[in-house]
Amino acid sequence: MCVLLLLLAATGIAILDMVREQTGTSGFFVGLGLALLPVAPLMAAFRWLGRAAPAPWAQLMFCFAWGACTAALIAILANNFATQWIAAATADPSDADQLGSVAIAPVVEESAKAAALLLVFVFRRRHFTGPADGFVVAGFTATGFAFTENILYLGNAYGQDLAAGTGVLDSLTAATFFVRVVLSPFAHPLFTVLTGLGFGAAALAVRRSQRVCLPLLGLALAMGMHALWNGSSQFGDHGFYAVYASVMVPCFGVLVWLAVRIRRDRLRAVAEELALYAAAGWFGPAEVPALASMPARALARDLARRSGGRAAARAVARYEADAAALALLRHRARRGGPLREPDFARRERELLHRLWRRRATAAPALARAAVLEELLPLSFDPLGVAVAVREVAVAGVPGPRAVEAREVEAPAVEPLVVEPLAVEPYLRRSGPWTPAMPAGPPLIRPCVLPGGDGVR
Repeated sequence: MCVLLLLLAATGIAILDMVREQTGTSGFFVGLGLALLPVAPLMAAFRWLGRAAPAPWAQLMFCFAWGACTAALIAILANNFATQWIAAATADPSDADQLGSVAIAPVVEESAKAAALLLVFVFRRRHFTGPADGFVVAGFTATGFAFTENILYLGNAYGQDLAAGTGVLDSLTAATFFVRVVLSPFAHPLFTVLTGLGFGAAALAVRRSQRVCLPLLGLALAMGMHALWNGSSQFGDHGFYAVYASVMVPCFGVLVWLAVRIRRDRLRAVAEELALYAAAGWFGPAEVPALASMPARALARDLARRSGGRAAARAVARYEADAAALALLRHRARRGGPLREPDFARRERELLHRLWRRRATAAPALARAAVLEELLPLSFDPLGVAVAVREVAVAGVPGPRAVEAREVEAPAVEPLVVEPLAVEPYLRRSGPWTPAMPAGPPLIRPCVLPGGDGVR
């Protein structure tokens, strides 16, 4: 971490000095002010996507800083070197610029941005669990890179307008701002998100070959789309608009649809997996629907802030994040098997311990939010899940398919109570295909929690 922070600091100082030298002091500040405008909306959009299981802010800011400092410096140095080498070899500076923008820049820039994703994927694997995390990490990295690049382009345009004395409406600065900030602020995030989706798919893959090939495939797609975008001006007078309308806008629409679907699937997985833990006593009946609803989560934090201050709101926020992480941990383990999550039991115990410590503060707020958001149906029966749990526990094997809890009618029987185990529940072995530890201290009589494709 210290090495990475020193690297970011050194590259940040270097890129700051390099951009200021190329644009001039006045151009630098004008470009900086204009380039800041799309940063907040883009970061908010990517943060919204990852709110179901939020990544740490430190990790996201590292990705933004990597894109703005390290990746931008690598791209500038490599692109300048490649362009000068091509110009010396061909003795034609115009061809060197065109070839550099189409063939060199996409490879260098996308590879530099992908390095941040690789670092998070390798060293922060706990927070890189699927396509949603790849989406968010790639988006923050590309937003940082586009921020620095926009400062350079807008600062240079302002310097040329200042030298020529051009009016504001007819200026090159206004045209550059319209193309890069208004028309296509999503260009760099769109390219890098393809790499992020490749890493996200690799996080769910079981085979080693897939974990290697899927990120490379995403990187290749990002480079190809970036090259098409940079070369659009060479397709005639209207080539740029043709590529923008026929390729960029449809791809942007597909990725927006995919982002919404990924977010919805994550929340559905949270609801399904936490229902099992609720049957074991870790969550109340009203907490599960609240934890699977983003408006209810926000309302719970607001209620906790009103009653207990900012400390209570932070406790509820951490409780929500840990609950989502627990649900997604079990969901991945059930899909990938023991080899996919070898430290499942340790990670599960850690999350359950943290949840138990904060439950006294978070559970009432979440239950109140579920009531206010009308998430509890009139026919809600907290015994339905317990009866379904007993049926699967008696069978002793995972069912052939996942049965929704609402499909099981609860007969008039006593709730299932399993005799305590010979060992302490906190020392039990747990896995996605075996019963998980019950809620509370060892003195509480445990309730069996099935795994596998049993009743959800």
